[in-house]
Amino acid sequence: MTSEVRVPNAAASGSFELGGDLPVIRLGYGTMQLTGSGIWGEPADRDAAVRVIRRAAELGVTFFDTADSYGPVIAEPLLREALHPYSDDIVIATKAGLTRSGPHDWRPVGRPEYLRQQALLSLRHLGVDHIDLFQLHRVDPRVPLAEQIGELKLLQDEGVVRHIGMSEVTADQLEEAGKTARIAAVQNLYNLADRSAEPVLDYAEQNGLAFIPWFPLATGALVKSGGPLAAIAEQHGASPSQLALAWLLRRSPAILPIPGTSSVEHLEDNIAAADVDLSDADVEALTRAVAE
Repeated sequence: MTSEVRVPNAAASGSFELGGDLPVIRLGYGTMQLTGSGIWGEPADRDAAVRVIRRAAELGVTFFDTADSYGPVIAEPLLREALHPYSDDIVIATKAGLTRSGPHDWRPVGRPEYLRQQALLSLRHLGVDHIDLFQLHRVDPRVPLAEQIGELKLLQDEGVVRHIGMSEVTADQLEEAGKTARIAAVQNLYNLADRSAEPVLDYAEQNGLAFIPWFPLATGALVKSGGPLAAIAEQHGASPSQLALAWLLRRSPAILPIPGTSSVEHLEDNIAAADVDLSDADVEALTRAVAE
């Protein structure tokens, strides 16, 4: 007699109401790793990339994060190819504000006319009539923040954008931006090994924002044989990556992790993190395991 293999489902991670009115499953999927080397150009296998996206949706993911600069103009069309026409529960977040001139090269441009152009192009590339969450990918220090967020607010007033987000900002910048428009989400680097964005996470919790940690699986040396993640993972019959994601889900109900991968196998492993039940002692041990 063989035991039935449990199929992971992201829904076990719980839900969050983005902007107070748009429900998403907390464990999402990020599309950055679907492009070519250096986040530049087409994926090595486009059909495989499409399969990964479709499998994410099959496993209960409803929140997909992308950007015009991934490729550039590669990840958004991949989402459209994989999921259009979108089911009613699919929520797509995209970004604008970083331009590309080659692999690994990212340059902020926050001129209002540029942000507007990119928002309208994202509508076309995604095949949608509005953008669920439109995020300022980086603050352009050469343009007043009120002008950058102000243009996003105009797009929101026109129905092009439903909710506004920001990426890689401080709590003070979120507070300043909030004087121009309501900010629904913030996306900063944050994971078990790098918790420098704790003040921004605290601000998000206190003000009802979603906190979207990018690079959520930066486990580094923690996954080495005999490391703290490996030891606790063995106790749970889980992978170290699943523990890193489970820790994020336990850290705050405002956190929406978006692990990305170009492999269906790794995707399924990541989604299974939704079923990992960490005790308070486990959370404390994992938190102590890394010296920032």
